[in-house]
Amino acid sequence: MPDLSAQLHGLHGDVEVHKDDAAVAEAAAKLLTRQSAEVCATSGRFAVALSGGHTPATLFALLSGDMYRTRFDWPLWAVYFADERAVPPDDPASNYRFARETLLDHVPVDPHRVHRMPADGPDLDAAADEYAVTLHGDLAEGPGHAPRLDCILLGLGENGHTASLFPGTPALTVTDRWVTRARADYAPFDRLTLTYPMINAAALVVFLVSGASKVEALRETAAGRTPAAAVQPENGRLLWLIDAAAAGSD
Repeated sequence: MPDLSAQLHGLHGDVEVHKDDAAVAEAAAKLLTRQSAEVCATSGRFAVALSGGHTPATLFALLSGDMYRTRFDWPLWAVYFADERAVPPDDPASNYRFARETLLDHVPVDPHRVHRMPADGPDLDAAADEYAVTLHGDLAEGPGHAPRLDCILLGLGENGHTASLFPGTPALTVTDRWVTRARADYAPFDRLTLTYPMINAAALVVFLVSGASKVEALRETAAGRTPAAAVQPENGRLLWLIDAAAAGSD
């Protein structure tokens, strides 16, 4: 495993650098195996929010494959989403569709415990409120009275965004809601996203970051200049799983 480059020392939380994307996915799968078992044993369910985009593709393939599929008590999982694009759930750009096709359709998750963001509705503000009601009704109260997820999986965009918290957008300043409408800088532009208070109330937040295209975003995040830098869980753990290329150590 390569040494951490100097650019990563400013990142909040724990940092692990792994050989490549496959090794990052393996580390995440092992972590989820332990975390979900512990949480299910104490609370009877594991509440996890999945990230959008294609960052978790390798992880989802691993979790749904022969090596890991039987290691989880999938019926006890409650699945939520960190963000969603304003498209129908069967649209190729839908985060829900991607998660369903790459993971959820291949494991025995209870479909009634999969809660997609209703971002295809005509009123995104109303949709955000609807999802916040779901979260509040399902989850225990965490720091700041926010609903507390057991785990959130996040990615890091090349511009330093995470979930759908994009640089220079109003969603970054929302502190009185758990879910808000968001605006991306590429299509589909309209989104829903969890807010910082919701993300930072989680028990565990895991960033999955792979590829040389993320070097600058990591450097800027470590310097505190990106939306991802504001992810700092209160009374929870933050873990960065990074491959050597993204760390600039390849």
